Amino acid sequence: MKDSLYRIGWCIGLVLLQVLILNHIHIGGYATPFLYIYVILKFQSDISRNYILLWGFLLGLTVDMFSNTAGMNAGATVFLAFLQPVLLRFFTVRDNVDVFKPSAKAMGSAPFIRYIVTGVFIHHVVLVGIEYFSFLSIKEMFLRVFFSTLLTIICIWGIESIRKQV
Repeated sequence: MKDSLYRIGWCIGLVLLQVLILNHIHIGGYATPFLYIYVILKFQSDISRNYILLWGFLLGLTVDMFSNTAGMNAGATVFLAFLQPVLLRFFTVRDNVDVFKPSAKAMGSAPFIRYIVTGVFIHHVVLVGIEYFSFLSIKEMFLRVFFSTLLTIICIWGIESIRKQV
């Protein structure tokens, strides 16, 4: 119960941050951080896939409602939520059978960074792919994916650094 309330608090805070501030940041016309996906990436290793998918859908739909983006964030976030357990298993040590919450401390810095980079990149490819839905401006798509991924990873790493010290 305590974990669910904690996660709901994080969701509310990150959705508000996303829709009120981060959606209005467009560095160089390409880079927009999508920090709300941090909630999906931080689910424990023993959570059921249906639970993660439900959270991903509700989180993405909430961002869509406030951003007027017609399901784009919900689609990309559900796809990330679907792949999260697979990515987590892929980037952890094979002998690790413990239940853990993904973090640099639990996974090690290098595997955690690879996990975050892969998850954020997949989310952004799907989100930008849905947004453009065409290969006519493929160069612009790649630039948006690259720079938004980079900015989101920097923001996530900043939150992780702050949370590690608290």
